[in-house]
Order: sequence, then C-alpha cells, then structure tokens
Amino acid sequence: MVKIKSTKLKTSKTEILHLLIAWIVISFAFAVLLNDRKFDSSFGKIFLAATFSVGIGFLLHELAHKIVAQKYGLFAEFRADFMMLLIAVAFSFFGFILAAPGAVFIHGAITKEKNGKISLAGPLTNIVLSLIFLGLFLSFRPENFFLNLTLKYGMLINAWLAVFNMIPIWNFDGRKILEWSKSAYAITLISAIVLAFVSYLV
Repeated sequence: MVKIKSTKLKTSKTEILHLLIAWIVISFAFAVLLNDRKFDSSFGKIFLAATFSVGIGFLLHELAHKIVAQKYGLFAEFRADFMMLLIAVAFSFFGFILAAPGAVFIHGAITKEKNGKISLAGPLTNIVLSLIFLGLFLSFRPENFFLNLTLKYGMLINAWLAVFNMIPIWNFDGRKILEWSKSAYAITLISAIVLAFVSYLV
C-alpha cells in the first residue's frame, strides 16, 4: 500500500505557460480536424467548442498526473513538446491527429506502484469527463449549436483520449499502468472503449 500525503499544488510560471500553449495548440488542431480542414464562418465556434471540451480534457489529464505525483512528495511539472504540437497541427490537415502535446516530468523516489497510479490518474480523468459530458448531453439535448458541439466533442473525444493513452507502448500511460497492475489496465481500457462506443451511438 502506497501512502498519499496531502500537499498544496506547486507550479511555476514556465509550467503555466507551457500548459496554456499546449492547450491552445491542441484545441486548434482538433478544431481544424473537426471542421474538415475548412476555415469558414463556423471555425471560430468549433475552436471554442474544442477548447472547452478537448482542451479541458487535455489540461485536466495532465494536472491529474501532477496532483497525484505531488501527493507522493515527488517533483512534477508539465513541459510541452513543441515539435509534437507542430506535428499535431500538421497532421490535422491530413485528417487525423497524433495527440502527444507534452508530458508531466517527475523526479524523486518512484516505485512501479506509484508510477502506475500516477499514470492511471490521467485516463481516469478523461473517462470521468466523458461521463459528465455524456450525462449533460443526454439530460439536456441542447439545441444551441455551441453547447451541443461542446458536449458531443467532450464525451466522444475524452473517451478516445483515454483509449489512446492506454496504448501499452513507449511512454504512454498504458505501459506504466500495465507494468503495475494488469487488472487496473484491463478495467480502465475496457471502460474507455465501451464509453467511446456509447458516445458514438448517442
């Protein structure tokens, strides 16, 4: 059992700047993709919808890693990967996105269990967000164009972000979760896939 201690969230001006840049760029990339690579009159609304759904999903995913890591007494700060952000924007014009805008860098005495739980916090956050967006969409079925898009993008793309991050290779969350707990990996991955499927049906 790994004990988690209470601590205040610590950040820096550099981290805040990197989070803001990554948030804006990844939202722009998704807006390009979701608007079929067109810069027409609806692009501004699509971009705002992406910012408040996809962008929020990315931001809270990274902050979840950071919060859990800092509760373990570890140093944890997000740094944007500017090359991957450029690649995400470039690929969006070809109809798909490689969403790897950066990572939370962690330093300190970290065990396989701690690493697994820190990694699990990200996909779980996206799953919870997707469920919230899904619940709001089913409850209100908004006719407002902006609100409808935001809720639809929020439930669908957050589910897929969870699935994407569960890939068990490279530096993805899935690899570190699988190394720690096969059951936690299986439950999280299946939940994300089912949620993504449900989001397509509504």
